[in-house]
Amino acid sequence: MAVTLEAGDRAPAFTLKDQDGKTHKLTEYKGQTVVLYFYPKDDTPGCTKQACSFRDEHEAIAEEGAIVLGVSTDDAESHQKFREKYDLPFPLLVDKGAKVATRYGAWGEKVLYGRKSIGMTRSTFVIGPDGKFTKVWKRAKAADHGQAVLKALRA
Repeated sequence: MAVTLEAGDRAPAFTLKDQDGKTHKLTEYKGQTVVLYFYPKDDTPGCTKQACSFRDEHEAIAEEGAIVLGVSTDDAESHQKFREKYDLPFPLLVDKGAKVATRYGAWGEKVLYGRKSIGMTRSTFVIGPDGKFTKVWKRAKAADHGQAVLKALRA
């Protein structure tokens, strides 16, 4: 059964390592707003557009008091290359085995060009300082998603 998380729900706890091996726990961000975005694969066209959109809005998002964390099942080495290539100013977390993505409902069956497969769904969760979702995108658009998130943070 697919997990369906909505605004107002408590965000599932997670502990993941980033591209440099640093551990990130949701509990460490208590009192802050966290933009947690799940994406299918490093350095692919859609994921690059999305990451660069967050990069381009990073300063404005930070001014709203939020931090950005990207999550995919790619390994630390892949994340490191992706971050360097596109000068991404936020951590990319390694979700080996898609355990966190599954808890967030960002992993499962998806349809692309009429073909069904199992994988990461481009999803974004804005987690408020109280640990509850303030905004959820179950099917985020890659291009301009940073702007959509910024607009939601300002609302």
